[in-house]
Amino acid sequence: MSAALKYTLGRIGLFVAVLAGLWLIDMNVFLKLMLALAFSAALSFFLLRGWRDEMAEEIGTAAERRRTEKERLRTALAGEDDDTPNPDARPAEGPDTKR
Repeated sequence: MSAALKYTLGRIGLFVAVLAGLWLIDMNVFLKLMLALAFSAALSFFLLRGWRDEMAEEIGTAAERRRTEKERLRTALAGEDDDTPNPDARPAEGPDTKR
């Protein structure tokens, strides 16, 4: 299971658990939802720290891989990747080239 999915499900689970606890108290439903959101966010900061760090590492690794691939593609498009001629490339046509 990916770290992002694990963290997201943990956040949702905390929200539902806090909301279930608040559901027993007699107050406005909107207030219950707002309190559940605030309390679950505070709890997740402490309880889900490991999963959050794991998710951040996974996202950072993916971003670095994309950045490396993007740079490799840019150099390939610029023709700086190697000195071997491309057999499919057409010769450049200029003003002194005759057909």
